[in-house]
Amino acid sequence: MTAPVDREGSRRAANARKRQSRRPSRLGLAAGATPKPDRVREEDAGFPGLLARVWRKASAAPDLRAALDTLLTLDGYVPAEVQAGGLRTADAAALKVVAGLSVDGREPAGAVADPAERTAFLGEIGLTTGGRIVVRVPSQQPLAKQHRLVAGVLRVPWTERHLEEYRREVTTAQERFARYAADSRRWLAEQGDEGRKALLAQLTEAAQRTAPFMLYVEDRQYTNFRDTNTVVGKTLWPGHPDCVFGSLTGLPLELWSDHDALLVVGITLLIRSAGYGRIEEANGSQLTPDNVGRLLERTRRNYNDALGEERIPAAGPDAGIDALMALATALGLHRPEVARTVQLYREIHGALIHKVEKVAAPYGEVAADRDRQVTEHLRATLPVTGDRLAELRLADGTDTAWLARPYGEFGTGLEAVVYEAVAATTAAFSADFAMSRGIRSLPELVRALRAESWDEITTWGITDFFCCVVPAQEARRHYGDSLATLADTAWAMSSRMQYNSWHFIAGNLPRTEKVLERDHFVPPTIPDIAHFSDQHHHGHVNNMVRFTIRSPHAVEVCGRPFNGFMDLRIVRADGEPYTEQEMLAAHQVAAFIARMTQQAAVLAEQGEQAEVTAFDSAWHWRTVTGTPVEAAGAEPARPRVGPLSAV
Repeated sequence: MTAPVDREGSRRAANARKRQSRRPSRLGLAAGATPKPDRVREEDAGFPGLLARVWRKASAAPDLRAALDTLLTLDGYVPAEVQAGGLRTADAAALKVVAGLSVDGREPAGAVADPAERTAFLGEIGLTTGGRIVVRVPSQQPLAKQHRLVAGVLRVPWTERHLEEYRREVTTAQERFARYAADSRRWLAEQGDEGRKALLAQLTEAAQRTAPFMLYVEDRQYTNFRDTNTVVGKTLWPGHPDCVFGSLTGLPLELWSDHDALLVVGITLLIRSAGYGRIEEANGSQLTPDNVGRLLERTRRNYNDALGEERIPAAGPDAGIDALMALATALGLHRPEVARTVQLYREIHGALIHKVEKVAAPYGEVAADRDRQVTEHLRATLPVTGDRLAELRLADGTDTAWLARPYGEFGTGLEAVVYEAVAATTAAFSADFAMSRGIRSLPELVRALRAESWDEITTWGITDFFCCVVPAQEARRHYGDSLATLADTAWAMSSRMQYNSWHFIAGNLPRTEKVLERDHFVPPTIPDIAHFSDQHHHGHVNNMVRFTIRSPHAVEVCGRPFNGFMDLRIVRADGEPYTEQEMLAAHQVAAFIARMTQQAAVLAEQGEQAEVTAFDSAWHWRTVTGTPVEAAGAEPARPRVGPLSAV
């Protein structure tokens, strides 16, 4: 995008502005000049603190099963089956024998020890700093010598009966693992050298273009997350010797480990069933054909229910790799039709970054109520008509050109649409924050697309995008009752969402060398609901982003669809998590903004030169605090007034 005009006419003035803080409360002050941060995060904030609390509660539990219930759910933060699916073969066998734990982590499958029986082996159960349950079984060293544990261990007595049952269970499980490994090797061998090379290239790109994942095959962790990276991602570049996919490229199949063979086959199954996004649905799990098969079978049933008939056949019990590949392929082929028939979305469990694809129920009373509240607000503030969000359209006699012309206190009607929809959402959904993002200059995007300047688009920065964040007045209770801190937090969210727009746009462009080099994720296409997102992401931890809804939408510009071009996000810092019905209504709010953005894109194609100039740092200060920018640096002494006063 073209460089902003230096209104003061000098490079020196422009550089001076770059050295100024963009934080709303410090506008005009030198950046980085404070002696210490305003807020210092506690050392155990987020995930470490959660694990410490979980371990304390598990340690104080009255019996082993109660302790396991706490550990498996991380005290209610994740479904038990997610943790159970991450157990190693020996650990799963051990917990089945000594604690009656089934594969799905819910139904009892055995009995605990009889206190009268003699202890033949003293086992251990621990919780790793990565959130996994681990078990010390016979012939192993103490857990503290094998893993980084949150604290100590729970001692578990094993009787001779347990040992005999464990021997049978683990032998059966190991034989099953060996069969799957051999079948995976057979399938990989059939792909040939070039086929395996293509698979590894696909998996390398998948790891680059998806959000963090953590997958396991027995003791081995495969992740693109943080400092434990073993595959390409933010830390390891393509071809890095520490990346498992790079290290396997060119390596004879005979020299692959069974773990690596299962990894490549498992991720391939996930991708074939729904693209790269399906990988995150296995987060925290053992990537065995058993676990992947259960995920695919659950998806198959959901898709067939949505389609109203058994269109996708089952792989069958004890399915081999060929049958699972056929099922995954069928799911991938039918998924677009399913998505047109029902509303797909993902439920995210932030503690283990685990995602589950779900099929939403129809609109109900809760969705209709939120829809009505937002619709009434938009009819009262914008030139639109309609009884519900999906029906909102421009009022009779209103030219679409109003979207590119000044409207009220906004520079364009599009700015008003974004703000009013977000403000209405904050109120209707009892949110602490709501926000929506987009590109500042549709005319510049039109120009670049017509010139096929793909490489130029990759050079645009985050300030070429915007995000309008509207907090609730009451949200300041989370930040020391400070409006200045609330404004700073809103701007921090806005900046991050600008980055997201920047991050996704390249994923919609032709695959030129510059586009492929440019850091980007595959743009999202379906909404999601997240629970306990304030665990890992530093911004979420610092700003108390706990429960969220995200609704991304595509916008077509010059005949090219841009997935994830805009979205609507809703945040609660505490209280109750958002529901499926609320997600459905939020998705319709986002769809309304997307429709208006689509009309604005058409205007840009017709020559309108309007741009979005609102929603910068100064705007967030004024609207959140109700004071002029000149007052930045001092805590506002009066309640906020102006456009947000009704929120």
